[in-house]
Amino acid sequence: MHILITGGTGLIGRHLIPRLQQLGHQISVVTRDVVSAREKLGEQVALWSGLAQQPNLDNIDAVINLAGEPIADKRWTEPHKQQLCESRWQITEQIVSLINASSTPPAVLISGSATGYYGNTGDLVLTEEDQGHDEFTHQLCARWEQLALAAESERTRVCLLRTGVVLAREGGALSRMKLPFKMGIGGPLGSGKQYMPWIHLDDMINAILWLLDHDDLRGPFNMVAPYAVRNEQFAATLGQVMHRPAFMRTPASAIKLMMGESSVLVLGGQHVLPKRLEASGFGFRWYDLQEALQDVAG
Repeated sequence: MHILITGGTGLIGRHLIPRLQQLGHQISVVTRDVVSAREKLGEQVALWSGLAQQPNLDNIDAVINLAGEPIADKRWTEPHKQQLCESRWQITEQIVSLINASSTPPAVLISGSATGYYGNTGDLVLTEEDQGHDEFTHQLCARWEQLALAAESERTRVCLLRTGVVLAREGGALSRMKLPFKMGIGGPLGSGKQYMPWIHLDDMINAILWLLDHDDLRGPFNMVAPYAVRNEQFAATLGQVMHRPAFMRTPASAIKLMMGESSVLVLGGQHVLPKRLEASGFGFRWYDLQEALQDVAG
C-alpha cells in the first residue's frame, strides 16, 4: 500500500514507519521541515512539504493522521490553546477535503485523538460509548474526531485513536516522568488517586497495524492497556523499576501554580478500557504495568 502519514517524526510516527516499511508499504510523510524529517526518517520515505499542492489523494491507499503540537509542553494560554487546536484541526480538515475530492479515495483514514476526549472523569469506567466531560481536552478531541469522520463513506472507513500515555524507551511523557525519580524526588502527583491510562509503544504500533489491516473496523478505539492504574500505583512501580525512592508527593497546589489550567493533564485522569480493540480480537503484549516499565525504563 501507499500510505500517507502526518506527524511522521513524532514518537509514534518514527517507530511506526520502519514497521510499515518492513511490511513492504510505500510511505509518504507530510512535514513542515523537510531537512529534519529526512535526517530522522531516511531516504526511503517520500516527503511532502504540505498538502496545498495536492488536488486529491487518488494515489494513496491509506492515511495515518498523527499531527499535532505537544499538549503538555507549555502552559495553556489562550493563544497556545488555539495553536493546539489548529495544529490538529487544520491538517485533518485538509486531509478530509482531499479524500472527498478523490475519485479513488484512500480505503482508510486512521486519525489521532486522545483519552482527553473523556475529560477529567474521576473513577468512572469509560469505554468508547461514553461521551466524557465537557472541558478543553474534550472540546479539542471531539472537534478533531468530528472533522475526521467527515471522510467516512462507503469507500473510506475512519478509525479514531483515543490514545493514553505512550510508554517508550526514549521520548514521550515517560522521559519527563523519570527525571524526578533519577534525582531521588519522585512520587505521586497530587492525591495520586487519579487514573492514568497508558499503553506500551509496541502495543500502540501493533494496534495501528491491526486497524489498518482489518477492513471491518471503524469508529473510535481506546488505545490504552487493559488494566488501568492510579497515579500513585504508577509512581510506586516506576520507582521500583528504576530502583529509586517514590515517596516525595508533589502537592496539587504546586502543580497548579507551575502548570496552570494544563495541570488537569496530570491531576485529572480517566479510567479508560480498550473495549472495542479487545472485542475485535486484538491481543495486547504489554498489559502488566511493571513488565511494561521494566522494558522501557528498567
